[in-house]
Amino acid sequence: MSIKSIAAKLFAQKIYKKTQLWATNPIATQQRVFEDLIRQAKNTQFGIDHHFDQIKTVQDFANNVPICDYEGLKSYIDKVVKGEENILWKGKPLYFAKTSGTTSGAKYIPLTKESMPFHIEAARNAILHYIHETGNADFVDGKMIFLQGSPILEEKNGIQFGRLSGIVAHFVPKYLQKNRMPSWETNCIEDWETKVNAIVGETFDQNMTVISGIPSWVQMYFEKLSQKGGKPVGELFKNFNLFIYGGVNYEPYRAKFENLIGRKVNSIELFPASEGFFAYQDSQHEKGMLLLLNSGIFYEFIKSADFYTQNPKRHTIGEVELGVNYVLIISTNAGLWGYNIGDTVQFTSLKPYRIIVSGRIKHYISAFGEHVIGKEVESALQEATIGTEIRINEFTVAPQINPNEGLPYHEWYIEFENEPENLKAFAEALDNAMRKQNIYYDDLIVGKVLQKVVIAKVVKNGFQDYMKSIGKLGGQNKIPRLSNDRGIVDLLGKK
Repeated sequence: MSIKSIAAKLFAQKIYKKTQLWATNPIATQQRVFEDLIRQAKNTQFGIDHHFDQIKTVQDFANNVPICDYEGLKSYIDKVVKGEENILWKGKPLYFAKTSGTTSGAKYIPLTKESMPFHIEAARNAILHYIHETGNADFVDGKMIFLQGSPILEEKNGIQFGRLSGIVAHFVPKYLQKNRMPSWETNCIEDWETKVNAIVGETFDQNMTVISGIPSWVQMYFEKLSQKGGKPVGELFKNFNLFIYGGVNYEPYRAKFENLIGRKVNSIELFPASEGFFAYQDSQHEKGMLLLLNSGIFYEFIKSADFYTQNPKRHTIGEVELGVNYVLIISTNAGLWGYNIGDTVQFTSLKPYRIIVSGRIKHYISAFGEHVIGKEVESALQEATIGTEIRINEFTVAPQINPNEGLPYHEWYIEFENEPENLKAFAEALDNAMRKQNIYYDDLIVGKVLQKVVIAKVVKNGFQDYMKSIGKLGGQNKIPRLSNDRGIVDLLGKK
């Protein structure tokens, strides 16, 4: 055992104990965060406009600060982007994380000197919790890779901006610099396909032990590695034993990954976003990710079923229930207030508070009142493929409201790696699994409002070609699991 791995184990023990202090006192922890946020922002323009000096309780805050999205804060953010100070948070932000918007065009999410450290610490602490639980620290001596956006930053009114993953690349600790791959030059390549080919060339003969990134894009890297080496990734990288991912559910990819790797490897799930780092998997044995209650973020939760009603109830951490679908609302030390990030979560544990990401509040199918969410289609697909040789590269689901004949249906666009021998039987199994997941969908099938699911096979690399066509190939971009219209699926190439 190396000195580096021994030091990692000692540090892991220290961080674990520190985490337990706030995780075992969740309500008091969130109250402290809330009070600190109000105190630090009360003299900002937003704080003055919303009477922060009069806010004493969480209910006062809910009365004064409405739920909003980027559009709701845009008038303030525009001032911050112009270089004005003390608008949403004290002073100026360190960076803007630039993301693509729908109605807003480019979105600029502020990152402050108070918020930035939590992005770095959370990713680090996820690995340290893994080390503490498993005792496995040997991987710290090998090479590590994170498939991410370019670290080249631009500047607007004295504030640098770029993709979040590119900004984070500037904060890699010195003790990891020698282990980290790819090279800075390769990381700066903008074109994703060119970049992945360069990463394959740099890492092919290295002792890779940790690989991290969004599963769909890591899959492309693995496929190119296997093609170059003529063997599974696990044989090329004999010491590779930890996959770190975020952004999407890994389960639909797991069988494909194990086939590409040639064996099972442990994994750690993260829940990062430009708006904050919200949770990470703290245990290999428990379902869900530990919600980070001590990281400068005050959380509120609105039941998805109530979200579009007038004045829905805003629940605090002490009021949430297991298994309920909630819209995640945040207020942060980067100056986001009552902010709906668009993700929905469900709690898997209340001691400590662990969550899973169940979908997006805008990504659902409810053409007939069924309100199917991302978690349900992912779980149904997993059930339908378990114990089979079927492997799936990517998928998305959309309603077909006006078919040429027969009843409407949910249409699953699937890019298979290994196709089912009997597509009709697979569709039947998938439909049965969906009916277990969503009782409203089951009612629609029983009541003959909908016919059973229809599967459309997507051509090889069809999803990659689609993402490339809209300028979102690689990086942190991902395919929505479902849509309430056919905007995506009408652009996918079918077999």
